[in-house]
Amino acid sequence: MTRLKDRVVIVTGAGRGLGRSYARHLALEGAKVVVNDFGGGLHGEPGRETPAEEVVREIQSAGGEAVANADDVSDWAGAHRLVQSALDAFGDVDVLINNAGILRDRMLVNMSEAEWDDVIRVHLRGHFCPTRAVAAHWRARAKTSPDRSPRDAVLIHTTSISGLFGSPGQANYATAKSGIATFAYECHLEMNERLAVRSYAVGPSARTRLTESSPAAVDAVAKPERGFDFFDPDNVSPFVVWLASPECAAPSGSVYTVEGDEVTLIQPWTRTRQIKAGDRRWTLDMLDAAAPGLLAEGGVHDAPDR
Repeated sequence: MTRLKDRVVIVTGAGRGLGRSYARHLALEGAKVVVNDFGGGLHGEPGRETPAEEVVREIQSAGGEAVANADDVSDWAGAHRLVQSALDAFGDVDVLINNAGILRDRMLVNMSEAEWDDVIRVHLRGHFCPTRAVAAHWRARAKTSPDRSPRDAVLIHTTSISGLFGSPGQANYATAKSGIATFAYECHLEMNERLAVRSYAVGPSARTRLTESSPAAVDAVAKPERGFDFFDPDNVSPFVVWLASPECAAPSGSVYTVEGDEVTLIQPWTRTRQIKAGDRRWTLDMLDAAAPGLLAEGGVHDAPDR
């Protein structure tokens, strides 16, 4: 199991749930893993425990290589320290998996300013800061290589089903996760051709602290008494490890959902119906007349069955 042999991978929010599963599976495939976890609670509050160190011990006990990092990825300096910790421990970075996140679910009419700001900060800024830090390293690495050419690097960002299809009571979380899907594509546009960086977004469905705390999801993700455990976090990890592999054929810029035994390619925003005024400015009456051609039957979103 050496598909990722000597690849250095940073996983944020890797102390529990999906991030922990990713870190362990990456190490089993030979990756050297930086296990980042702020050690905070579900809502982002500081914690006393050190979940990242626990995951590192698990990996090392299984014969793998890993180091722990407790920096806040939404902090500019902290994100740069995170990348530096990978360089100090292993000499390089090949893959960044942005996974850290929090929930503060509330219906929009009851949501506070802090509940909005905290979720946007941890998710969007928590994706931007580490990505910005590692991108600078990859650019410098390409400039100093003997032939001044980049080598394969990977960004895996974490969107969500609610970010792609919406979810009542999660306006802050869904908005952040939708932005992350766009951010992943923007990273592809800016870094794939120039720096050989492959960028993806993955929307996982799994039983984690976040889903088990969400009234909309807790019953749906409950562990079954028998049979295939559809929402086991370990179901998502093989796909993430596959994306991180240098041989992976998935096109950069693509977005996927991973649920149980299902992997789905998500169609991004796309142009559909169009009306034209014919080289003149629209009038209200013209819009009334042309509207049926623009507003044909069909929803804006095709939400998943589940």
